[in-house]
Amino acid sequence: MEKVDINQLTNEQIAFHIILHSGNARSNIVQAIREYRSGQIEKAEQLIQEAEQELGVAHDVHFQLIQKEAGGNPTTITLLLMHAEDHVMSTLAMKEIVKEMLVLLKERNI
Repeated sequence: MEKVDINQLTNEQIAFHIILHSGNARSNIVQAIREYRSGQIEKAEQLIQEAEQELGVAHDVHFQLIQKEAGGNPTTITLLLMHAEDHVMSTLAMKEIVKEMLVLLKERNI
């Protein structure tokens, strides 16, 4: 997965990177449930791993933004950035719930 350098981006582009990668992760998570339900357990696990990689990129962009602010460059808070924050946080929660759910289903041979 590529490393995004936020120093080359506008605030809007930063927010869209967070939304893009967390959105990709969310799609992978939903698809993982569908794959598991159809009996494709390995594919479901692969999709969860891909979701974690996408979330890693989103988290890295977010962390760079935090580091930038901690270094004295405050971030302008916009509705778009708030949406990006909400998107990544809800996707992180969704990933953890689905991972636990798939483990539980696998343990019970469902």
